[in-house]
Amino acid sequence: MEKEGRGRRAALPSPATTADGGVVGGDEADRAWWGWSWASAFRLPGRQRGDTGVPARWLEFNFYLFSMALRFEVLGRFNRARAARLTLPHFTCQTPLFMPVGTQGTIKGLTTDQLEEIGCQIILGNTYHLELRPGSQLIDDLGGLHKFMNWKRALLTDSGGFQMVSLLHLADITEEGVTFQSPVDGKPMLLTPEESIHIQNNIGADIIMALDDVVKTTITGPRIEEAMYRTLRWIDRCIAAHKKPDVQNLFGIVQGGLDPVLRDICVKGLVERNLPGYAIGGLAGGEDKDSFWRVVAQCTAGLPEDKPRYVMGVGYPLDIVVCSALGADMYDCVYPTRTARFGTALVPEGVLKLKQNAMATDERPIDPTCPCMVCKNYTRAYLHCLVTKDAMGSQLLSYHNLSFMMRLSRDLHMSILEGRFPEYVIIQLNFVSFVSFLTVLVNKKVSMPYCRFVRGFLRMQFPKGDVPKWVRNAMVVAGIDISECCTPAKYPRDAMDAPGTDIPELLPPTKCS
Repeated sequence: MEKEGRGRRAALPSPATTADGGVVGGDEADRAWWGWSWASAFRLPGRQRGDTGVPARWLEFNFYLFSMALRFEVLGRFNRARAARLTLPHFTCQTPLFMPVGTQGTIKGLTTDQLEEIGCQIILGNTYHLELRPGSQLIDDLGGLHKFMNWKRALLTDSGGFQMVSLLHLADITEEGVTFQSPVDGKPMLLTPEESIHIQNNIGADIIMALDDVVKTTITGPRIEEAMYRTLRWIDRCIAAHKKPDVQNLFGIVQGGLDPVLRDICVKGLVERNLPGYAIGGLAGGEDKDSFWRVVAQCTAGLPEDKPRYVMGVGYPLDIVVCSALGADMYDCVYPTRTARFGTALVPEGVLKLKQNAMATDERPIDPTCPCMVCKNYTRAYLHCLVTKDAMGSQLLSYHNLSFMMRLSRDLHMSILEGRFPEYVIIQLNFVSFVSFLTVLVNKKVSMPYCRFVRGFLRMQFPKGDVPKWVRNAMVVAGIDISECCTPAKYPRDAMDAPGTDIPELLPPTKCS
């Protein structure tokens, strides 16, 4: 069998297939096919050795571009939305996918067996916090993070860049890198692009992130431009420092705030580097939703069709549905587990707050349509007692919430493959009717051809056409007709009702130009 792209891989036995359709890689010897030949000399397409724009020292790293340790295959589409197979050294994933955040190599309260049970494909670890405790060198000495935490599937580590925002009061950012004051012992820690990659090489995740200069999207002025150009300079340093491109995939991160010109420059610069994948960073930080979706739409339109696209920090189900409609593939957020620790469960209607007194005598499960072990075995009343008094409550709710997110990911993937994505999107906008309908199906044990019922449910659920305006705007660009969710007077004209706004201004370019 030949490896897609340049070079060949040796004929090796196919990796083992898991019960949920994923593929687990073997030991180091069995993964040898990820490091295929890079013997031939290379240059970036359309560029000569002396061209400006890409540092000449890149030519010393000609192995990098042709030794990507992933394969990304688009299996189905609906307009911009796509369902794909992402093959990584430790696991073969289905996209769109959601990644839970295990900051220090653990999802609080859950075992790795439980995460496999609910269908988790990739766990995200935090480079900064793992370096503080227990230390990347110790993790490397003990066989890497996969072995250290007993996780056989894929891992992604962030670069530590987000801490420039979350720990800004402890950080000093310069061209060299960012110096943090440790929240553990107060000692300074200099995180440079080179050091970030060195730490991530030690940790051993399947996907590693380039160190970027992160600023909140609510900030305006020259700091946004400074951060974007620094991000492009730092990606070159990350590439030069990356020692394991045959087993770890370095993703670049698009920055530029809410400025479409800066985002366009950053997209172009990263695409020139021909990285294994790309992330859209600097969002989910307090910006308005209309600005949020426009940045996602612009960036996905400019990023390569044959590479995964990862929107960082996004975890609300509706946001994931909209971003998937706009062509994104991967998401992460602490939201499902953090909200669980506050006694809140994710349900098709939205959220269920189990601390409320009304839950104290409610004998129903969290969600009667959910197949997870929490919904099968425990009542709302029992969980109400736990979340107000016992840590077990947050553990059970974390299990349920992540199970909800994994099912959302699978449903998105299958709805695109089966050509029913528009109906699925509309159902997501109609949570109450959807769960009521599914409850009827479960109780009466009838078939589930729900597409024919969706529009009727939407007319009942949204009699005033009150789908959020930002969602309606985004769906126009995604090419998904949700007009039957809205009153004719408000759709699609209302999507353009800002002064001086017309349809062409709503549509981001199909490619960066």
